Amino acid sequence: MFLKTQLSWNVIIPAESLDIKGLMLQKSIITRLLDDFSTKKATKDLGYFLAVTTLNNIGEGRVRQHTGDVLFPVLFSCITFKPYRGEILVGVVHKILKHGVFLRCGPIENIYLSNQKMSDYKYVPGENPIFMSDKMSKIEKDVVVRFIVIGTKYIETDREFQAVVSLEGDFLGPVSNK
Repeated sequence: MFLKTQLSWNVIIPAESLDIKGLMLQKSIITRLLDDFSTKKATKDLGYFLAVTTLNNIGEGRVRQHTGDVLFPVLFSCITFKPYRGEILVGVVHKILKHGVFLRCGPIENIYLSNQKMSDYKYVPGENPIFMSDKMSKIEKDVVVRFIVIGTKYIETDREFQAVVSLEGDFLGPVSNK
């Protein structure tokens, strides 16, 4: 689910980047905020950081004693993406194993769909393995699949989410291109 949130972060500008002109300072603060934002990746509470939407306020800078760098409190709004249990999402199959498939959905790289959670489908081995249903519906590499999230886990060291999903429900499964 996409969330709009307001955050307050401290942005540190190195002393050598400071300029007498205020416009260059504001540009340095925004550039540093965007750099910090992109390297943060995700948090357990907010999910993946996608985009800064508005810069609401830049507070008064405070000089750090030993380095001479200046710390600015910055208030901004942003869009995040966090998967929730029970949410219906769409992902693309990128790996097929005998026991299930791995999908990608937006910034989430590790979404696992077990063969036990797609009971209508049977594994078909081969050079390009697939899962096939009795109705001739295929789940293969690069196919778009609609699924329901049944569990998520946040991995602190990698700053990313993993999800376990299912096709048990109405209108879930491969999405037609038509």
